[in-house]
Amino acid sequence: MARRAPAPPPANPAGKGADGTGGRGPLAALRRRRARPKFGPDGRPTGRIAQMRQVYDMTRKADPSVTWWMLGVAAAVLVVALVIGFAVGHPIYLTVIGLPLALLGAMVVLARKAEAAAYSQIEGRPGAAGAALRSIRRGWDIGEEPVAIDPRTQDSVFRGVGRAGVVLVGDGAPHRVAKLLEGERRKVARVVPSVPVHVMQAGSGEGQVPLPKLARKVQRLKPVMTKAEMGQVQGRLRAIGGMRMPVPKGVDPMRARPDRKAARGR
Repeated sequence: MARRAPAPPPANPAGKGADGTGGRGPLAALRRRRARPKFGPDGRPTGRIAQMRQVYDMTRKADPSVTWWMLGVAAAVLVVALVIGFAVGHPIYLTVIGLPLALLGAMVVLARKAEAAAYSQIEGRPGAAGAALRSIRRGWDIGEEPVAIDPRTQDSVFRGVGRAGVVLVGDGAPHRVAKLLEGERRKVARVVPSVPVHVMQAGSGEGQVPLPKLARKVQRLKPVMTKAEMGQVQGRLRAIGGMRMPVPKGVDPMRARPDRKAARGR
């Protein structure tokens, strides 16, 4: 009686990669890197160098001096490295070390200029304060939508919750958005009376916080709560909800009954 041939092993046992490392390791990382699409939906390349080039082009359109600032900082770093090299007797060695430092200095200048250009493009537009607050990476829970808005003037109020308490940021003219801020402050004070509420206005007017400094000012607020207390405050504020658009008066479409006679053609 002939023996049956053993079944072949599965091509990918237990979800492991081809190298048996479970999708981890240098070979798996290399395969994932090669599998990434080289071009985005808009046809632009998605690599790091391509992204940096796009940031540079966008920044140069808003601030043409960014090129000279980058070259100046890089040249200054190289000159300092060369001077130190001649002082210690190793100019070539210090110059080689100064090359990555010069590139790093140029990238820092580009990042600062790009941030300033981005803020200058959104400054004065509705929702600019919310965009500035959402640049905070960690420590704060910032809502995607405003909690209050004036449909006529587009003035709005954004709310954030962190260990420093609750922050309310108004976006609009100072004399108009102050009423919205006061209304939201009272609402928050009724729900969490023992939590400090920080009220700010974003803008370039008197008593307002400039848009580029808004996120930094919020991050510098002194923490007064633990993470567990912060979670409780977030839950209470989510319970009251955010902005509620008025419902038009008239027939409720969910309760309206169809006209059966009209449906039969009578």
